[in-house]
Amino acid sequence: MYRYDAYDQRIVDERVAQFRDQTRRYLAGELSDDEFRPLRLQNGLYIQRFAPMLRVAIPYGMLESRQLRMLADIARHYDRGYGHVSTRQNMQYNWPELKDVPDILADLAAVQMHAIQTSGNCIRNTTTDQFAGVVAGEIEDPRPTCELIRQWSTFHPEFAFLPRKFKIAVNAHPDVDRAATAVHDIGVYIVRNDKGEVGYRILVGGGLGRTPMVGSVIRDFLPREHLISYLEAVLRVYNLHGRRDNKYKARIKILVKALTPSVFAEKVEAEWSHLKDGPLTVPAAEFERLRGFFTEPAYEALRDDPAELVQAKADSPAFANWLQRNTHAHKKPGYRIVTLSLKKTGIAPGDVTDAQMEAIADLADHYSFGELRTTHEQNIVLADVRQADLFALWGELRELGFDTANIGFLTNIIACPGGDFCSLANAKSIPIAEAIQRRFDDLDRVYEIGELDLNISGCMNACGHHHVGHIGILGVDKRGEEFYQITLGGASGHDAAIGDILGPSFAAEEMADVVEEIINTYLDLRLGKESFLATYRRVGIEPFKERVYAEAH
Repeated sequence: MYRYDAYDQRIVDERVAQFRDQTRRYLAGELSDDEFRPLRLQNGLYIQRFAPMLRVAIPYGMLESRQLRMLADIARHYDRGYGHVSTRQNMQYNWPELKDVPDILADLAAVQMHAIQTSGNCIRNTTTDQFAGVVAGEIEDPRPTCELIRQWSTFHPEFAFLPRKFKIAVNAHPDVDRAATAVHDIGVYIVRNDKGEVGYRILVGGGLGRTPMVGSVIRDFLPREHLISYLEAVLRVYNLHGRRDNKYKARIKILVKALTPSVFAEKVEAEWSHLKDGPLTVPAAEFERLRGFFTEPAYEALRDDPAELVQAKADSPAFANWLQRNTHAHKKPGYRIVTLSLKKTGIAPGDVTDAQMEAIADLADHYSFGELRTTHEQNIVLADVRQADLFALWGELRELGFDTANIGFLTNIIACPGGDFCSLANAKSIPIAEAIQRRFDDLDRVYEIGELDLNISGCMNACGHHHVGHIGILGVDKRGEEFYQITLGGASGHDAAIGDILGPSFAAEEMADVVEEIINTYLDLRLGKESFLATYRRVGIEPFKERVYAEAH
């Protein structure tokens, strides 16, 4: 994984010193709230409902065990003993004191981490597939491309004050998209053209929030050396034409829709003509340098299904079930990719305690070459586990509470922190997630339902990505009370789609019943083992609407 060079470290250290002085001046009354706001946002610091919230950048979800131990130490000393994994693969702290934030940033800098550009109207953390580089079938490892974008976008002076926040995702697998790439401001797909050359397909104008949209292709194939100059052209067009008079209409998706994708693409091409083949051209040697940061660990020459694994599956049906649900094929024989579920019933989705972080760091050192990944679905991955070690690892995960075998299923709920913390939220997310998890606590029933994504957001900002859940839940304010709107049919993969609104909203106490009726309707309508999404796309929304509202009223 990428490690800071001397320039990186100096820049981050100087930023910590700068923010320490800015915080001192604010607490001394020398800076007003309005003057301090852009300064704190540049360093990932929000003012939430009850306390500040600090969002720590985890570039494309990659962590070393020593970095996770530092995150645990910060949670223990400066917060309330836990952190929260976000849908952008970052770590959030909900309870730091403002006076302590400079010390937190200094601690992060000591392990080559920061909170820069995790908030504000700038280019945010670039995300990708949590299985990047270890899963079979990729065109190539997307992490060098993510690192290239990170180095270009961090501290880019032209794009520090965009009309609104800006998000980029990269995907390299032709069959699977685990990064929701199509619903980002820019979606970068690594592709191969008819000549066998590797390049990029570029989507622009995706996004969720108040006006959810799937991005539009503005270039089918971009030679790889032109990626940065082309992205710069996209950002320049947005910076020039994006609306600044209305924050609800300031995202690039609104501009793309207003101009139409074809006209937007024409403007990008015109701007790119001034940048193409210039200093922003990325030489092949630079890609080789970046690939050098993501070399393979010291894999052993192993075979799949070693005797220890075969015996463990035969001896323990519970282990065999976990193996099937929470591990994934690795590109190297004799290894598996393991997902640690942070979705145990009764625990807020994505929350992890300081003690658990310490334990996960130990597991990474023992089982996965000292590395781990955070995921878009708010879980944690150990990417390089020997198959012969899986039974021992599973035993440790059971003790830590990370063995819930629900990855890809209904109770693997994505949820923002919601009204329990966020000052923007209209309603709570965490209690709704728990009510649904308790209603579907029987995993055999969950498996009978089949793979299904359920996402919850506490407001229209859509931090829980409810628009692209197969079932989406949105918290709304209804005459000062918390209600919830349902969407159906969303998807975040290569077949990305925005869900359809089912109808009028429901009270909090109705939500578990409503979700159960949606599931029962699906089970009655599906053909064979047809998935929820396939059934919905075949029959449409009306059967669900009729059943749910007949039952509710």
